[in-house]
Amino acid sequence: MSARKKVLVLGSTGSIGTQALDVARKNPERLEVVGLAAGTRAKELLAQAQEFGVGALALGVAAADADVDALRAQAQSRTHGFFGVGEQAVLELIDASGCDVVVNSLVGAQGLRASYGTLAAGKVLALANKESLVVGGDLIMPLAHAADACCPTWGQPAEFRPEGALMPIDSEHGAIYQCLLGENMAEADRLWVTASGGPFLGRTREQLEGVTAAEALAHPTWNMGAKITIDSSTLMNKGLEVIEAHHLFGAPYEAIEVVVQPQSAIHSMVEFVDGSVKAHLGTTDMRIPIQFALSYPERWDSPVQRMDFRTLGSLEFGAPDVDTFRCLALARAAGMQGGTLPCAMNAANEVAVAAFLAGGLSYLGIADCVEAVMGAHDVRPVEAIEQLVEVDARSRDAARDYIAAYSS
Repeated sequence: MSARKKVLVLGSTGSIGTQALDVARKNPERLEVVGLAAGTRAKELLAQAQEFGVGALALGVAAADADVDALRAQAQSRTHGFFGVGEQAVLELIDASGCDVVVNSLVGAQGLRASYGTLAAGKVLALANKESLVVGGDLIMPLAHAADACCPTWGQPAEFRPEGALMPIDSEHGAIYQCLLGENMAEADRLWVTASGGPFLGRTREQLEGVTAAEALAHPTWNMGAKITIDSSTLMNKGLEVIEAHHLFGAPYEAIEVVVQPQSAIHSMVEFVDGSVKAHLGTTDMRIPIQFALSYPERWDSPVQRMDFRTLGSLEFGAPDVDTFRCLALARAAGMQGGTLPCAMNAANEVAVAAFLAGGLSYLGIADCVEAVMGAHDVRPVEAIEQLVEVDARSRDAARDYIAAYSS
């Protein structure tokens, strides 16, 4: 049996992080958790560290003194232990943990530096942080190409597989990835990114005017964190995924389509030049794409519920309503223009979603805020992470100014 893969989980107390740890829990002979990082949930991080015997730990935000002391003691109890607080400490875990694979499930634009650092260090990046590619795809993908070229062990020639150094965890991109395996990448004609439609499928703009946060958080098929659930309801999530797919698979935007598939049974599809279509189906359990990202190029047995096609019923398909759910069109427009505009768009959306959840902005106001910030942004070519950090900060300020004017 080959040596266990050493895994660092960034965002270990979130939805993706906890499910990644469940995959590790069920595959102890194949996966060794060597590092953990969380944002604010110190007690949960400590419990995870104790369960998996991990001594390389980081908190993104300072916690109570007693919790910090307990985490530091856990680190000191292990050989080559490490503990730190702050964004830099999270980044230092990439080297300090001695990992082979980094699961990046950090929320928001903060995950970009972690993705960049992972690939620059020659580690495999199992990516669940959308913003890494939405904001910094122009910087991340060249690193992935370079890392992939140095690792000819992924099982297939480069022209017959996507990157092996960057494994997508999103169910949609994981599905496209698997549909492309064994295929000539040049013969893929169109990528179909599926959407459930969210909790408001079929509603008009007038019916969305009084939507509450509780209603928007009630996703019909997926159990996710608050921010991504709101993005799913506005279809911003699909817009971000279109930009991701462009970077991940080198597809032009006109070759990437979104189709509403309410049952969430088909996770995405690839259409080839001869008219053939390959679809990836499965139950709505994120442990499936997480495990594949960690097991590739192998497949491991999994305890997730299997899909019973005899009881599945019908599969429905429809076009997204981009006039009502404007965030999808805004994100696509940002991606097509490129440069720093996706960064500005993403920053505005994060601020707008947070304001909506806090009661400071209406549901339809999310798209209005994003559009306003995009319209005022001076688009430049992407040159460095520091530039994107500056654009992100300015765009957040612009979004806050818009929301303040909206509320007054």
